[in-house]
Amino acid sequence: MEKANFVDYIRVFCKSGKGGAGSMHFMRTKFNAQAGPDGGDGGRGGHVILRGNSQLWTLLHLRWHKNLLAEDGENGSGDNCTGRFGKDIIIEVPLGTQAKDEETGRVEAEILHDGQELIWIPGGQGGKGNAYFKSATNQTPEYAQPGMPGTEGWKVVELKVLADVGLVGFPNAGKSTLLSTITAARPKVADYAFTTLTPQLGMVEYRDDRSFCIADLPGIIEGAHEGKGLGHRFLRHIERNAVLLFLIPADSADHKKDFEVLVNELEQYNPELLDKQFLLAISKSDMLDDELKAAISAELPEDVPHVFISSVTNQGLSELKDILWEALNNKRVDTPGTVDAE
Repeated sequence: MEKANFVDYIRVFCKSGKGGAGSMHFMRTKFNAQAGPDGGDGGRGGHVILRGNSQLWTLLHLRWHKNLLAEDGENGSGDNCTGRFGKDIIIEVPLGTQAKDEETGRVEAEILHDGQELIWIPGGQGGKGNAYFKSATNQTPEYAQPGMPGTEGWKVVELKVLADVGLVGFPNAGKSTLLSTITAARPKVADYAFTTLTPQLGMVEYRDDRSFCIADLPGIIEGAHEGKGLGHRFLRHIERNAVLLFLIPADSADHKKDFEVLVNELEQYNPELLDKQFLLAISKSDMLDDELKAAISAELPEDVPHVFISSVTNQGLSELKDILWEALNNKRVDTPGTVDAE
């Protein structure tokens, strides 16, 4: 999983810094050998920090940095000198990254914005020096606190690509061709299955200088939840998509069944995906006449809006953008029927 250039899942060993010990020290001057306690506090251990970077699209850079070790804080010293804080380790990650504990699977941090910084694993607190404990009734404390230990363990860093629309379909349904037609992305397009092996992103230009992001995911086949094909490995990327656009080719033997198989695979992976808004596009429809379009429309689900498109002739692409924009702006597309451009 970590061999390809697109890395969306990686294990790392993280350790935050140990806090420095407080100092147990008494001031002695030329004229006063018992000037009182002046032991300083220990320095804080270094944090492990996540920082969002919009210029990154993969976790590839972490492949060669599996051990993320922050620096320990220095001990306090006399004259009320606080120890130096340990140097933080800052990990730059792409937007949409989640950091989890490997053992429990609990999400510990999530980066969604460029420049966002989160303390993932805090460093150990520095111990208090004996000057901290002096009081009217305890004028010569002969003790100081040790520094708190850092936290260490194996963690999982997982990328879930941020996109507004996710393309879902079988291999060779025309997802990559559509992406290359309506965006500036240049995914690999070929006449064999599983041409797309990693998620591809593109920005769709809409009216009035508006735009939205669309993601092309590797094709899904029946039984993907059992590990067939590429399995469910890349389905994590559509968990953040507001709208799911299903692409079914016009030459499919049973359009309704194909749609139901895809929906079932999503349900097997995560039932919450069924709460997203679904749209349906019949690709390669330049080979259809009006009679065939009417026959296909009759067999499609009535509660899912559909549109006939062709990435080769640009048929229906403007209408497709309109439907996607309305769906993304909380205008639920609830009028079923055929949207077609002549």
